[in-house]
Amino acid sequence: MRLKDLIECTGGTLLTGENAEERKITGVSCDGRYVKKGEAFFCLTGGTLDGRLFAAQAAERGAGAIVTPSPLSFSTLFTAAPPQILVADTRKAFALAAGAFYGNPAAKMRTVGVTGTNGKTTVTYLLSSVFDCAGESSGVIGTTGIFYAGRKIDPALTTPDPAFLHKVLYDMQKAGITSVCMEVSAHALHYEKTAGIPFAARVFTNFSQDHLDFFGSMPAYRQAKEKFFFTKEENGAFPTIENTENNGVYVINADDETGRKIAEKARKNGEKVITYGLENPSDVFAVITDESVSGSKFLLNVSDRLCRVCLPLTGRHNVYNALAAASCAFALGVDVKAIAEGLKTARVPRGRLQRVCAGNGAEIFIDYAHTPDGLEKSISALRPFCKGKLYCLFGCGGNRDRGKRAQMGAIAAKQADFSYLTSDNPRYEDPADILREIETGYRRYSENYATMSDRKKAIFYAVNFLKKGDILLIAGKGGEETQEIMGIKYEYDDETAVNEAIAAKNAAKKE
Repeated sequence: MRLKDLIECTGGTLLTGENAEERKITGVSCDGRYVKKGEAFFCLTGGTLDGRLFAAQAAERGAGAIVTPSPLSFSTLFTAAPPQILVADTRKAFALAAGAFYGNPAAKMRTVGVTGTNGKTTVTYLLSSVFDCAGESSGVIGTTGIFYAGRKIDPALTTPDPAFLHKVLYDMQKAGITSVCMEVSAHALHYEKTAGIPFAARVFTNFSQDHLDFFGSMPAYRQAKEKFFFTKEENGAFPTIENTENNGVYVINADDETGRKIAEKARKNGEKVITYGLENPSDVFAVITDESVSGSKFLLNVSDRLCRVCLPLTGRHNVYNALAAASCAFALGVDVKAIAEGLKTARVPRGRLQRVCAGNGAEIFIDYAHTPDGLEKSISALRPFCKGKLYCLFGCGGNRDRGKRAQMGAIAAKQADFSYLTSDNPRYEDPADILREIETGYRRYSENYATMSDRKKAIFYAVNFLKKGDILLIAGKGGEETQEIMGIKYEYDDETAVNEAIAAKNAAKKE
């Protein structure tokens, strides 16, 4: 990439560095500490730090250009300061430049983005399985990691930062991947991480409370989600699209209020929309014929094309996830037979209402449910299959949305027979303070609970008391493999803790 290419793809203006348009740009970076010689440094703003404060450091390390929202002055220590490019939005420019640097690999594959409060991970897994059954070679990018061509990259963020994201997309393309299923978080949309990616389909799962520690209010959080489908105007509304030719198909949950509004606006804008649901009139819907702890069976109607589906995931909410995947695949040309086979053979995402057999007639499930809506759906999904007592073990993350703690406590109190309130990722908060806030909601409806801040000990305690017919739901962390306490991420995962607890219980019986 040359400097002139960087200017063109970002829509920037060259402020300094006359006759430097042919200068070679060797990469893109937003971290002044690690900029390599020749890389363009982007002064990101709008977060906790102002990137302009690190521009001098980047220049000293040999940055090939500085991309900034305002002119910068460097000290006389620099004999030849790098050229400066002025842009209106450095975050959007960073994403566009990262895509251009790697040759816009997302445009050379069929890239699908999935957004919504819950269900993003499961939908990407299901959709990937469907694509594979249709003869495609697919990859997944999301909360549980990055998977493609037999490779796995451990998770860092739900949606990676642009430089890493486009590097991964480039590697996927070179590995022969033809379809990419990626989660698109509200934070990623807020920070313009996916700007410039030509999504073949944009999927909306649902909307409920989460991330209010960051967005401040539900309307602000909703607008972040809607940004995936609409362009924000100065008045804060999202009524129009910048470019209506390359937005792909919109796959929308018609049973969600926000989803219905998105679908209505999109249709008015002339977008291609396909809806799915179980309750409201939709293009794709299902008639559930059987449900059990091992999955669901339903008759799938895809625009009047019928097929029977055996889904190896428990719960009505997972039927919604299957409908989202089926709708998206069909809109992109996949045959209903491949859809049915892909849903049937899909592997269950780790920690997404994952069934762990406890033996002795009891069942244990591990789930990522960390929002009020997610917890309610997970408990509701298990209740019909519980012949004994339904136990719920969960906590809430520290330094995150405090408003949902009492709500989740109330939900567990009303729907579970007994709950164990414990730690999630306490981060920099005292776990006892988090538990007290959960208790305020719980005690309004029930006194059937115990608190134990050590999550592993709580799991051992809960497993030890399980009897035939009981179900234990362990919620909040899902497939996470660490627990964050005071800035340190300790090795930990719920599944290992459960297996150790079961082994200890069985060993105790033999003594």
